[in-house]
Formats: sequence, structure tokens, C-alpha cells
Amino acid sequence: MQSALELFSLKGRVAVIIGGTGELCGAVAEGFASAGAHVILVGRDPAKADARLAKIKSAGGKGEFMSCEATNKNDLIVLRDKILATHGKIDILINGAGVNSATPFFEIAETELDRIISVNIKSVVLGSQVFGEAMVKAGKGSIINLGSESGIVPLSRVFTYSATKAAVHNLSKNLAREWAPNGVRVNTLIPGFFPAEQNRKVLTPERVAQILGKTPMGRFGEANELIGACLLMASDAGSFITGAEIVVDGGFAAKAI
Repeated sequence: MQSALELFSLKGRVAVIIGGTGELCGAVAEGFASAGAHVILVGRDPAKADARLAKIKSAGGKGEFMSCEATNKNDLIVLRDKILATHGKIDILINGAGVNSATPFFEIAETELDRIISVNIKSVVLGSQVFGEAMVKAGKGSIINLGSESGIVPLSRVFTYSATKAAVHNLSKNLAREWAPNGVRVNTLIPGFFPAEQNRKVLTPERVAQILGKTPMGRFGEANELIGACLLMASDAGSFITGAEIVVDGGFAAKAI
């Protein structure tokens, strides 16, 4: 029987984190690196990646940055093949690209709708296709898709975001069912309210008061509070967990009145 430390260890594993240059997935990348994984931050901003990698390396972790457009399948294939050629395997994938918008429903332009659908759901479909194929062939792997509280209970003002995140939840369960016989687990991380780039414009003082009034812990989450749930889903500690939605929200979903 493995010890608790061994169960949660990612030593020797290769973790691809799409959206790893952002605040939330970047914090998870740091956590994975501290657990022994070689993390590959995937994004479009080398400066943000360098800042995160500096933290990872100063703590003794291993990581690198690879540029990619997550909504372009050919880009993802090139990325996957490059990683396989260099590291020989891909153990973990986080699909964490995301954008938000508070545009009133009747004012949502087709261009905005197309962009949010592309980033929030198309990137997850393509990432799962491209990297999931390699995992299925290898007979093992863990995929963590970034969902949202708004995908469980649609939130006011973020119509397109809520719809796309609900789609991510559904897709994850379907893939979990499909790939379980092949040793590939697919789960969804559902953060509650964490101040991040994609929602800062939405967080007006009135909105903040509403959110905290429905959050039993009375505060926003901190990015590093997502690490534990992700470690569970990515490591041997979660070897029998697939198709799950793990909510990290300070009790938001548990409160009605």
C-alpha cells in the first residue's frame, strides 16, 4: 500500500497545462511542480510564463513554456507531438483556457458569442481530442477540465460563459465514460469565485456583495486553494475518480437562503 505522500506524488510525470500562464491554472502548475511533475505551461504570453516559471524553478520545480493557440487543432497536434518527442509521454492535461463577458443578453454580438464558444468549449474539445488520443493509446492519463459554478447554476449577467461551462461539464462526463476502459480519467474542477483576469470586469462592488452574501465562508477563494483538488484528480490518490465534478467554492453551491 502506498503512503499518503506517495499517493499524491506526481514525481516523474509530465503535466500539460493549457491556460497555465493565467492566475488560477498558473497556481495549479506551481502545485504540480512542487509535487514532482515536469509542468508545461501552454499559452500565448511568454512574459507571464516566465514570471510563473521563475517561481517554479526557485522552489526547485521543473517546467517550461510552449506557445500554442488552444482553439487551433493543428497547433495542438504540433504541441503534443513536440512534447512526446521530448518527454516520451503525457500523463496529465488541464484544459484551462477561458474568457468571460457580462454583455446583456440582447446585446451579445455574434462575434462575441463565437469567441467565447471557441475559447471555452472548442478548446476543450480539441485539447481532449488531441491529447486524449495519446493517453488512450498509452492506456493511462488524467484530464482535468476547468468548469465553473455558473455551469451548475446559471448566474445572472454571464449568459455565454454559463452556457459554455455547462457544456464542458457534460463533455467531461461523456469522455470519462468513454475512456474509462482505456485507463484515462476525465474530471471537472469547478471553482467558485476566485478573482481572475476573465471576471474582474464583472466584479462590481454590488456583484461582490451579492457573491459574498451567498458564500458561507464569506470570502473569495485564493488560487492556491485549487491545488489540493487538482492533485487529487491528477495523482494516484484519485485512481478511482472519473466523471466527477469537484467543487471548490467556500460553500456557495450549498447555500440557498
